[in-house]
Amino acid sequence: MPTHRTVTTSDELLRRVAAGHPGAWAELIDRYTPLLRSRTTRYRLQDADAHDVMQVTWMKLAENLDRIHTPEHLGGWLATVVSRECQRVARERGRVVLAEDAGESDPTPEAGPEQRAVEGDVAGLVRAAVAALPPRRRALVRALFAEDRRPYAEIARDLGMPIGSLGPTRARTLRELRGALELAGL
Repeated sequence: MPTHRTVTTSDELLRRVAAGHPGAWAELIDRYTPLLRSRTTRYRLQDADAHDVMQVTWMKLAENLDRIHTPEHLGGWLATVVSRECQRVARERGRVVLAEDAGESDPTPEAGPEQRAVEGDVAGLVRAAVAALPPRRRALVRALFAEDRRPYAEIARDLGMPIGSLGPTRARTLRELRGALELAGL
């Protein structure tokens, strides 16, 4: 006889975590660790650094649990936190951040003129690659990666696209951008 597993929504799960239900944190960690691991892998951090970044991310969630007003965006929130932590660790280790995140990183006060020049070149190449996209896909990239991220439904409405096509279009666009950046030498 098949077993039916009830899928807990992010909202329910966050409420259970906040209420201290046994196993709620473990379930949350099990659900989102693959996402966090995929982000740390992009930055090619050493295992210890990647582990620390993930721990800091979970700690920040614990500290901000009462501030998560849209639990359905928890994955995006966690992805943003882990990416920023990876960037922080990469800067501290003297590494250059990934091209797709270069537009978000500002040179640190400790960065020398060479590092600022490299970061400026990378950011310029990313901006040029995005600008070369067709207008609708360029608007999609800007909407999806804006500082003030909006819900997918709102982005889909503004762009006149079915919500179900945003993810696949995003994936194709990012592959195209990655290819363009590789051709440009990144």
